[in-house]
Amino acid sequence: MIRLLGAAFTTAADGDQRDDAARAQVSSRLGIAPEWAVATQVHEATVAVATGPGSVGEADGIVTTTPGLPLAVRTADCAGVVLHGEGAVGVAHAGWRGAANGIASAVAEAMAAADAPAAGAVIGPHIGPCCFEVGPEVLEAFPDAQAITSWGTPSVDLAAAIEAELDPVPLRRTGGCTRCGAGWMSHRADGTPARLAAIGWVL
Repeated sequence: MIRLLGAAFTTAADGDQRDDAARAQVSSRLGIAPEWAVATQVHEATVAVATGPGSVGEADGIVTTTPGLPLAVRTADCAGVVLHGEGAVGVAHAGWRGAANGIASAVAEAMAAADAPAAGAVIGPHIGPCCFEVGPEVLEAFPDAQAITSWGTPSVDLAAAIEAELDPVPLRRTGGCTRCGAGWMSHRADGTPARLAAIGWVL
């Protein structure tokens, strides 16, 4: 697990974060509540406000000002982003569709609407430009974040796109390509249904 102040990103060793037991173990290690606010992720740019644990419905971003309430998105190549503000936290599930539609900035806007603008963000492990081979429709959605895979085909740098989207909010990167790096879960690599989690809570 990668732990930062008010944010955490699980690894494969932490188990499938759709599983209650795995979530409980992670929560215990982090010292946070075992019940999280989560969403049914639909690869869009909808943001929900959470006031308690459980499902917030269909969304790819969640924001809360409730102390002690963990928020989480689940990933297996998409990027999980945690944003912090004074008395608020937001999480974003940013696959290419969500990133193209501005999910991270939508979360930042929801935090600003709650009078707690984002002061910093962290992007967790995700498929890197080294492995994110894409077709022309994806490439066209990211004119300023185009890259080349390690085998020489068109790619997109999701982290660069999200960083530009959130500017001027400072963004840190944990690093780690889920497809070619060790210790992650990657749907592109092996079709796994298992998921990592990006978790945030109010500081």
